[in-house]
Amino acid sequence: MRFYAAALVFCFHTSLTKMVDPFADRDFADGYGLLFGKAGWAGVSFFFILSGFVLAWSARPGERLGPFYRRRLLKIYPNHVVTWALTLLLFSSTVGGVSVWLPNLFLVHSWIPRLDTFVSVNQPSWSLCSELLFYLLFPLLWRWVKNLRSGRLWAWFAVTFAGLLLTQIVIDTLVPATPRLTEWPLSETQWWLAYNIPPLRLFEFVLGMLMARILREGRWIGLGIAPALALTGAGYALALAVPWQYGLNVTLAVPLALLVTAVAAADVTGRPTGLRGRAMTLLGEVSFAFYLVHYLVLLAVQDLLDGRRFATPVALAVLAVAFVVAQLLGWLLYAAVERPVMRRWAGRPRKREDTPASGPAPGAPRPVTQRV
Repeated sequence: MRFYAAALVFCFHTSLTKMVDPFADRDFADGYGLLFGKAGWAGVSFFFILSGFVLAWSARPGERLGPFYRRRLLKIYPNHVVTWALTLLLFSSTVGGVSVWLPNLFLVHSWIPRLDTFVSVNQPSWSLCSELLFYLLFPLLWRWVKNLRSGRLWAWFAVTFAGLLLTQIVIDTLVPATPRLTEWPLSETQWWLAYNIPPLRLFEFVLGMLMARILREGRWIGLGIAPALALTGAGYALALAVPWQYGLNVTLAVPLALLVTAVAAADVTGRPTGLRGRAMTLLGEVSFAFYLVHYLVLLAVQDLLDGRRFATPVALAVLAVAFVVAQLLGWLLYAAVERPVMRRWAGRPRKREDTPASGPAPGAPRPVTQRV
């Protein structure tokens, strides 16, 4: 599923006319923009929820903080440094000065309330600032989540979602809405607080943690993958209808959390998910590297097109080629940087002995952290 989430982010960026605008048919371009205009929000929310789920699912008693933090940093930072350097080398005119690229290098740029900084250099890297906060706070958050009474987990899930909703309401009503950004119907400060600042995204991360415990404790409601997908589709449609800010993560947080858990529940019990083949496993493993390189590919396509537009079949072919190139470069980054670094320095964590309350099917793999 990580592959599909990363693909949604790609489609979102191709729907932004400031990035790549190859469609001569403006009606089709408008429809494409409407279809994928919330896809980036959905993909990022999925990754944040999945991070919480996987870390909680994989948590082991007595795990030392040093190895945990080392694995987490080695997972994201080498890929980030490589794509950061490539962006400076190949697209220096889009980067800005040292006050922009230096915070980006150290993944603190999303804490700075300036649009040219919190979305800068390789722009998808803003989300890594949130991931770093998740990793930093996970041991403390897990101490709380693991000690919650199992009968109250769903109540805490509701409270966490209510916290997300209330925070967005406060930002919407109390933070000045002017001057508005050119591209989004929010002020710069609203945009920063409502989407980019790392503490706000903790709500989604904690939702994922709670869902992992709900599944493990046998409190899962048994929702299937198909109904969870339908709810996610409904959440996406709702994101198009509600006031713009609430479509960033409010309408999809609960459906995506249910979807992650539905797939995980099916996976650990050996039921088919369509995600177990070698190709899907590899695409999932490469998805993080793809996420970090795809924006560079789109910058290159933007330069190559130089404002030219094409008939719809040709324009779609251009985007398809860009997607394939980004996948290939993502695999190269994964194979040359991410995988060797993880194998050499991250170490292999001990396999956990405990299993979900539902129990895996005999001989079924333990794939949650690999294939969801």
